[in-house]
Amino acid sequence: MVWSTEKQNQRSMDIDLCNSLEIATIINEEDQGVSLAVKAELPFIAEAVDGIVEALQNGGRLIYLGAGTSGRLGVLDASECPPTYGTDPSLVQGLIAGGTYALTNAVENVEDSTEQVVNDLEEILFTGKDILVGIAASGRTPYVLAGLQVAKKLGAKTIALVTNKNTPIGAAADIEIAVEVGPEVITGSTRMKSGTAQKMVLNMLSTAAMVRLGKVYGNLMVDVKTANKKLYTRAERILMQATDTDEATAKIVLKQCEYHVKTAIVMVLCECDVQAAKKRLESNDGYIREALK
Repeated sequence: MVWSTEKQNQRSMDIDLCNSLEIATIINEEDQGVSLAVKAELPFIAEAVDGIVEALQNGGRLIYLGAGTSGRLGVLDASECPPTYGTDPSLVQGLIAGGTYALTNAVENVEDSTEQVVNDLEEILFTGKDILVGIAASGRTPYVLAGLQVAKKLGAKTIALVTNKNTPIGAAADIEIAVEVGPEVITGSTRMKSGTAQKMVLNMLSTAAMVRLGKVYGNLMVDVKTANKKLYTRAERILMQATDTDEATAKIVLKQCEYHVKTAIVMVLCECDVQAAKKRLESNDGYIREALK
């Protein structure tokens, strides 16, 4: 069987005869269909988010698993969660076939290893409380398929993120997100439309889960970690936007609570001190809207 992502794209058959603008136009026109393909899978994406939230609320972790581009995208999404949402680095993790070396180097043969993924999951002490997202454009990568099978044996919920329909990986997971992007502009180059689709879905999974977990107030990233000058400034701006206070007050309040934005927001809006604000948040699992009531 030839998967749709491996077929030749009729619209780009003569791309090697095109000038730079024509090449860019073809790629752009093909990319426009990716968003619509993702839209068709929104019900399954929402179901996956529900599963992720449930796992995280019950002491589990979100683990992404993939090879090549798919693995790199999972690692990328996981690495963005701590600075954006203040999560512990262990809460959302990305595993890639071939390990850290494979992030910057092609290690194509490792994706065929079914033994390696067992070791990788054992190394992070994967359990049935965790949730696993297997990412593979083709939907047949042995490393990912074996990982899903191991996770299911342990009793963990599993999600497949693929860009073909009717795949072994899709069939092996509890929830299948199959974003059918069709033939790539360059035949088989799934770092293109497939990678774009995977990045969009991963953004949705982690972002929606963090919103559901109370790490966003309005549309502000109130659990941001202030690790550099830019983020200190962002924290001040977030507090000003959330409370309509001035910059001078924002700086004073944030210093009082060691730049913990959630605490600062409650302090300003409830007109209370640091300890009272922290108590309100702790009593309401960190949800600002509940803490303000």
